[in-house]
Amino acid sequence: MPRDTFDHQLNSLQEAIVRMGGSVDVALDRSIHALVERDPEEAHRVIADDLLTNQAQHDIEERCIVLLATQQPMARDLRVIVAILNIVVELERIGDYAEGIGKIALRLIPEPVLKPLIDIPRMAVVARGMVTDSIRAFMERDATLARSVAEGDDEVDALTDQVYRELLTYMLDDPKTIERATHLMWVSHNLERSADRATNIAERVVQLVTGEIEELNP
Repeated sequence: MPRDTFDHQLNSLQEAIVRMGGSVDVALDRSIHALVERDPEEAHRVIADDLLTNQAQHDIEERCIVLLATQQPMARDLRVIVAILNIVVELERIGDYAEGIGKIALRLIPEPVLKPLIDIPRMAVVARGMVTDSIRAFMERDATLARSVAEGDDEVDALTDQVYRELLTYMLDDPKTIERATHLMWVSHNLERSADRATNIAERVVQLVTGEIEELNP
């Protein structure tokens, strides 16, 4: 395969990563919208669209395998392909977390509202920003931007603790709120894990750029 054809295919794979990252960002946004606005149609769309995210992962992985099997990538190209294979796994899991929030939204919609949702939407905004920045850092090979992603992870962790403490208070004051509060804890957990996955992508970017394995949020 001529070098320009190989470069075209590699660039196409990276563009597919951008599209997949955009898809999971939208999925997170829609899942929180479904939760806050109590919108069952939006929740169902998030759940259904997870199949598209899974298919995108499989397609990208298959294309990577074909490149590895039919070509002899140079070391720098091999590192990019390995990074792509790792990143798609992280993005697929973020899509799963969005799907999980959509399912929780469906469970909560018929129930009375437990409390105004303030911190959970804030968590979602930060987590989505981390996903976007980690993908941009990959495309631009920007290790500095990748390292900054971990700062968002600290904020999400702090908000998670705040949400847990508040929901525990509701549960202790009124046992009838336990099920609804538990579901909201699961939402918080899914957002916290999404932020962790974005941090994993950022760590992969740092390794790609510097050649060093660096834990960004020990």
